Amino acid sequence: MTPLDLFENAKCQPDDKFGFTITGSSNLVIVVESCTNLGIPVWLPVGTNTLTNGQSYFRDARWTNYPARFYRLRLP
Repeated sequence: MTPLDLFENAKCQPDDKFGFTITGSSNLVIVVESCTNLGIPVWLPVGTNTLTNGQSYFRDARWTNYPARFYRLRLP
């Protein structure tokens, strides 16, 4: 098992913001990256979260600016 266990509950919120919960080891720093084309992936960081009590919520307020957006998580 890795220090990062889950990326869950991905959904669009009522205010049109997309987000998801990240869970794993407490105090772990996670970089959230996104890309718009998996055929030619250019992953760019869109956020850095620290897992407080083993979880953190990432919200992407700009997801509607893209026809498709994909996410991945990595350690810094």
